[in-house]
Amino acid sequence: MIASGDRVAELDRMSETLPADDGAAAETPSARRSRSTFWTRRFPPFTPRQWRVFGISTTAGFFDNYDSALLSLAIKQIQRSLGVAEANLGNMLSAIRLGYLASFLISPLADVFGRRRLLLYTIVGYTVLTGLSAIAPHQRSFVAAQFLARAFSGAEATLSIVILAEEVDAAGRGWALGMQGALAISGYGLAALVFGAIAIIPYGWRGLYMIALLPLAVIVPLRRILPESRRFESEAASGLRPTGVVQPIAELFRVYPGRLMITVAVWFLYAMSVSSAGFFVPKYLQEAHHWLPRRVSLLYVLGGAIGILGNIVAGRTSDHFGRRTMGALFILAEAGLAWWLYTSRSNAVISVWVLWLFCDQAAITILNAYSAELFPTSSRAAAGSALSVARYGGGALGLFLEGVLYGLVGSHWTAIRYLTIFWFLAAAAMYLLFPETAGRELEEIAPDASPGVLKR
Repeated sequence: MIASGDRVAELDRMSETLPADDGAAAETPSARRSRSTFWTRRFPPFTPRQWRVFGISTTAGFFDNYDSALLSLAIKQIQRSLGVAEANLGNMLSAIRLGYLASFLISPLADVFGRRRLLLYTIVGYTVLTGLSAIAPHQRSFVAAQFLARAFSGAEATLSIVILAEEVDAAGRGWALGMQGALAISGYGLAALVFGAIAIIPYGWRGLYMIALLPLAVIVPLRRILPESRRFESEAASGLRPTGVVQPIAELFRVYPGRLMITVAVWFLYAMSVSSAGFFVPKYLQEAHHWLPRRVSLLYVLGGAIGILGNIVAGRTSDHFGRRTMGALFILAEAGLAWWLYTSRSNAVISVWVLWLFCDQAAITILNAYSAELFPTSSRAAAGSALSVARYGGGALGLFLEGVLYGLVGSHWTAIRYLTIFWFLAAAAMYLLFPETAGRELEEIAPDASPGVLKR
């Protein structure tokens, strides 16, 4: 009779010979047991180093979300203060969002010089530029400051995901990215809290932007305790680190062209819907439902605390049931809820918004996981920057289309409902074309290829 330990090893070897499904490697019984155990475990067995990376990358995301939330929450006050015409609002927001495209010039540097250094530089960049937004005297200077702030913000968001994904193991990667997203999005809650007091805070919306300078106080200690990504260190030690800024981008297009194109397409389609649907909620509640700012603030703080659990649930469920299936389901649910949200004129809007936020955060968690998992270490930051261009470029186009549709239908809310069609396209593309990555190590999902070898 075969001993139990030998039997497990034999089963693992047998399962490794099975053909992969849709480009994914077969999962061994040991991997399935690991995922099952993790599903019931409250926290993954992180090392002190992993917890440190998790904490710092999450803190950076927290302040990043605070900065980004201010524009959405205070848009009515900013619009009035800077004299922005209603018909030009969509164009202004679209121009600001295009700043994320400039992150494509920053993020790939992390593949050459390291994740740690670039992460710290991007935190300083977006913090200073957000502070400059507070003293912008007119619309043009405000847009310029916000445009540049978005360039550093987009790069920071990419690097936070990359450095965390490269530190944790396969069994805990979904949980880590989901929890990071949940804690980071809490920065939106802080913004909502202070927005509720906008009438008494000195200088109104400008005072809210000045609070965004706080991260500068933590940069010095971060420089001492934030380690470099262990996978980046391993590549550097083995001589595989890119030597030029263009090299990781060129390798990305050479080695994984199909995978890159479909991921870019899904992010682009997703963002075209979510940009307007998410951004106009505070304006919708104040104008269509006649809510005061403090009531909007209360919804974002209390309802948002429930909605952001979607990050955690998505991390757990996608580790257990697969990224592809859960991602498509959350995106489809998000589309239906957005349509309902901008149709409702009753207090049902509260529960609908909470559910919409839940699905929104869940879908983004899974998309972020794919963004880090589908590409090799030598080009992972470059891939993240390309996907940021797709994400924020799609968002900018979505806001622009919302402005065009507003001119045709005379209603922001109707225009937003029309844009939900892009969510359905994104969900279908993810389910039909994405490989499964749950439970697999990064080197297995996307190994660095030899010259001349192309991968899907």
